Amino acid sequence: MSDDDIVKDSNGATLADGDSVTLIKDLKVKGTSETLKRGTLVRNIRLTGKAGEIEANTKQVKGLVLKTEFVKKA
Repeated sequence: MSDDDIVKDSNGATLADGDSVTLIKDLKVKGTSETLKRGTLVRNIRLTGKAGEIEANTKQVKGLVLKTEFVKKA
């Protein structure tokens, strides 16, 4: 794994498949009327292969793609 493949959260902690993260900002979800609130715990993330993105499911939204700048490792 090269330095480009390492996915880091907003605080610089390395993320891996299956980690849990917490949102650090309220996020509106495109295509829905949902807003994910700051502090929401998102479990069992998946890495997408892109350095700044992760995939996740929440109770409200399935198949969500989050930018890592808005999450911190739980």
